[in-house]
Amino acid sequence: MALDGPDVLLYEKKDKIVIITINRPERMNAISYELFERMEEAWARFRDDDDAWVAILTGAGDRGFCAGLDMKEAPQTLFELAPDEVYRFQAKIARLQLSMRQIPQPIICAIHKSAVGGGFSFAMASDVRIITPETRFSAAYINIGLGGADMGSSYFLPRLIGAGRAYEFLLTGDFMNADEALKLGLVSRIVSQNDLMPTAMELAKNMVSKNPLGLRLTKEAINQNIDAGGLEQALQMENRNQALCILANRLQGNSPISR
Repeated sequence: MALDGPDVLLYEKKDKIVIITINRPERMNAISYELFERMEEAWARFRDDDDAWVAILTGAGDRGFCAGLDMKEAPQTLFELAPDEVYRFQAKIARLQLSMRQIPQPIICAIHKSAVGGGFSFAMASDVRIITPETRFSAAYINIGLGGADMGSSYFLPRLIGAGRAYEFLLTGDFMNADEALKLGLVSRIVSQNDLMPTAMELAKNMVSKNPLGLRLTKEAINQNIDAGGLEQALQMENRNQALCILANRLQGNSPISR
């Protein structure tokens, strides 16, 4: 089913797994203003659904996951906006990346062919990335006369692949191919395009077989401890989370050890 409005984004729930599909295949799933609105609604809907434990984000069609900002739409508006309007637009974009990280449930990104600019950022803002052999990533913001760091890329990429190579990709806008992405640790798996969604579903089903509180607290701990001030702070977060899980299981009459 689609959210309210045109079907630029599809939202489907299967048991406890939500599949969110960017649905502009005729534009290589490029990001329009309308798509931003629909994605905000979709992530809020997923976040607030206690019976939705894992999401899969993907793109429709065979041409690519997401080509970034729709340059047929943006030049007529974005580069003619007043400074305060530009800032509001950028703030809206930033909220979308932040919301993906603040959502407590895991997000799997299933990526085929190109993930460029904003599409690259959507992939980086996800928790797990699965790609095809043809997948390519580019921080293309710098190639269109903008800064090379946009939509959270200067935060995400150094933490995912290390600062050295992140500098290169952000300063040049050059493509990172599938083999590089796997070697650098950006992605978890490379599978054929036919196996992309089945693999993502298999991984999601594995996750939903776990304790839902454990899934949420694990994501929270990773988010917080990436920027932890030290081991002691990281351990305090983990200790709190383990205690919460033990108490929650006790209240529910569950024994996680016997699962």
